[in-house]
Amino acid sequence: MTTSEDTVESTPAPVGGRPSVLRGQGPAVAVVAVGGAIGAVARYAAGLGWQTGPSAFPWTTLLINVFGCAVIGVFLVAVTEGRPAHPLLRPFFGTGVLGGFTTFSTYSVDIRRLLEAGRPGPGLAYLGLTLVGALGAVWAAAALTRRVIHRGGAR
Repeated sequence: MTTSEDTVESTPAPVGGRPSVLRGQGPAVAVVAVGGAIGAVARYAAGLGWQTGPSAFPWTTLLINVFGCAVIGVFLVAVTEGRPAHPLLRPFFGTGVLGGFTTFSTYSVDIRRLLEAGRPGPGLAYLGLTLVGALGAVWAAAALTRRVIHRGGAR
């Protein structure tokens, strides 16, 4: 009979004596990659569907980020307080799909673009609206989801 100690001792240690961080993470890395591709394509499609000009206020990016934050609020409450979920669902959807869909790197580029175009007012408004909108969306969506879940469980 083999014990976990036998297995650990028979596995050669990586260089430096520390275990590999990625060991056993292949499925999670794969679902994050697939989810990220799906989210990025969805974001790209949203940008094509509602294009804003180079000097226009970046409404599309603002709404994508606020919507994605609302979805993460619903999702995290559902998987932590609702029904048990498959262990790969959170990395696939939360990290992959929503990480690929929301676009905070574009947010920072948009702010820089507005400032460089001599539009500090819209740039600062965009900065504040995104921050308040994203945090507010997570909070409101999580609170509403929590209320729905607990109301359903009380029946």
